[in-house]
Amino acid sequence: MDLTDKRVVVTGAAGLVGSHLAAELAADNDVLAVDDLSKGTRDRVPETVEFRQRDMTDEADVADTITGDVDVVFHFAAYTDTNYDDDRKLFEENGGMTYNVLERMHDVGVDKLAFTSSSTVYGEAPMPTPEDYAPLEPISIYGSSKLADEAIISTYAHSYGIQAWVYRFANIVGPNQRGNVVPDFIEKLLENPETLEILGNGRQEKSYMHVEDCIDAMIHVVEHADADLNTYNLGTRTTTSVNRIADIVADELDCDPDYEYTGGDRGWTGDVPKMRLSIEKLSALGWEPPRSSDESVEKATRQLAAELRDEY
Repeated sequence: MDLTDKRVVVTGAAGLVGSHLAAELAADNDVLAVDDLSKGTRDRVPETVEFRQRDMTDEADVADTITGDVDVVFHFAAYTDTNYDDDRKLFEENGGMTYNVLERMHDVGVDKLAFTSSSTVYGEAPMPTPEDYAPLEPISIYGSSKLADEAIISTYAHSYGIQAWVYRFANIVGPNQRGNVVPDFIEKLLENPETLEILGNGRQEKSYMHVEDCIDAMIHVVEHADADLNTYNLGTRTTTSVNRIADIVADELDCDPDYEYTGGDRGWTGDVPKMRLSIEKLSALGWEPPRSSDESVEKATRQLAAELRDEY
């Protein structure tokens, strides 16, 4: 699918990935950005992009958002473990949003959907983890909700004529991000440069991808993968430990804190301590990540430190 001169809807458009994608696609497309602003803020979406505050759990809001003139929906709206305390509500509302979007698309004849899933659908799997790894055994409610989303998308792709692109993300980092390890460390050290609390033992090690590279990869997949259901891992070939992230952030802020660990081999219930996705399928489609995991964290740290210094 050529992403030029299209009517595009981006849900969750005030989030990290959604805001950057909306800005990127607006150069060549007519973009409608929607978000309920429960986590992100309106100023993350460029003023030149049409924006509506809408809730994808509300069928009337979904109907107002997805109309018959839409060519493709990028459905990014979701609640995560880090910003939601009610597991049952997280699971039900994530699934409800995706079902509402698919049902409305089918009703009005919109047949192209791109969806942000997550590496968390794999659970604790051998690395590097390919897309055809099985069984999928997520260990967090968020991962379970993403796997359920994938299942209903598969049904609509195979039985109701909707072509879908499903992205299983590594850890995406970049400007406008909050609640992730990088901005969390920056905020902590801006408040107290002497000590840094690190969840777990600091040896958790995962693949980090800069949001600019993520956006480029997503667009490439939509434009080059043409099956009814296209599932792709998006990430880097390398990993970065939490201790290494702490070192990168401390260097950027020019401080030398003592590290204090909460203990254990994971940061929170449902945290996967080690993750690296296979990106051979993405590579075969003609796309390679231009930055390593460390380089992605370093760039995101510079950008986020500049943002967050203004708030302290």
